[in-house]
Amino acid sequence: MSDLTTTVSRYLDIWNEADADKRAAAIAELFTADAPYIDPLAAVEGHEGFGAVVAGARDQFKGLTFELHGTIDAHHDQARFQWGLVTEPGTEPIAIGFDVVVTDGAGRIKGVYGFLDKVPAA
Repeated sequence: MSDLTTTVSRYLDIWNEADADKRAAAIAELFTADAPYIDPLAAVEGHEGFGAVVAGARDQFKGLTFELHGTIDAHHDQARFQWGLVTEPGTEPIAIGFDVVVTDGAGRIKGVYGFLDKVPAA
């Protein structure tokens, strides 16, 4: 579980990385080349696809931070966890989601499958 905890932490760090070059390098290091990212708003594959989704979210939610909410439940190279999008650490999230990451056994993500539990008001 500790390896998957690290993987989830690194995954959330990508969402919070402001520098596009550092974010791209982190994606290339953490994800397999053809990993899908699928949630209700996006269905993409590969580093560039996932990078574009993250860039779009960062642009839409400037100044907000993704943080882990609760504990990580993990087994057999997969983990599920809830995250929140917050204005400041520990504050009430404006959005809440639930992601499942599947790894290749060596710590690289080979798929992310997300769900949205709470979305910001229009």
